Amino acid sequence: MNAKKAAADKAVSYLSNGMVVGLGTGSTAYWAIEKIGERINQEGLQIKAIASSMQSEYQAKALGIPMVSFADINQIDITIDGADEVDPAANLIKGGGGALLREKIVAANSTQFFIIVDESKLVSQLGKFPLPVEIAVFGWEKTMNRLSGLGCLPARRIKEGKPFLTDNGNYIIDCEFGKIVDSAAIHEKVNAITGVVDNGLFIAMASKIIVGAADGQVKVLE
Repeated sequence: MNAKKAAADKAVSYLSNGMVVGLGTGSTAYWAIEKIGERINQEGLQIKAIASSMQSEYQAKALGIPMVSFADINQIDITIDGADEVDPAANLIKGGGGALLREKIVAANSTQFFIIVDESKLVSQLGKFPLPVEIAVFGWEKTMNRLSGLGCLPARRIKEGKPFLTDNGNYIIDCEFGKIVDSAAIHEKVNAITGVVDNGLFIAMASKIIVGAADGQVKVLE
């Protein structure tokens, strides 16, 4: 069984009627959205959802998942999303899919934040995966130079030969730190740079880490 799908199926099993659900973005969140659609169509599960990207919203609508906006709700009950790296303290690097800002807004407004990953995403220390940083297009060269001053190797993300643009119309700078010793300090230093919108460090936000294995076994880390 697909390890990502196994983790996603387990996360979706926590959903119940009447919930507002946050939908993450990326290759693992894809399976959660598919499973939610399946539960709505087969069981009559009654939920409303808010998506962290246009991509996830298109997928959800195609599956018949009722969508709402932040104007329609007070709080999100559970958000289900993936991660690029998870350390032993449940701090995360996210943003490989380019939706880190919206993912963080959705997560910050959620009572519970479930992270679904395969075993390869569990690391002893964050930083091998380049830290995605969302920045304003205006003056991006100077913002990138200042990011390099934090001891990383920054590179503007390119997709299909063009600079990648987020759903918010910003650039992503992927910052290779190699090793992030103090994730909270790096989070603050990155976000203190003028021109930075936010970064992919999610510090002490996850309430459950749901880990799928290739044999279909699932571990839940609280």
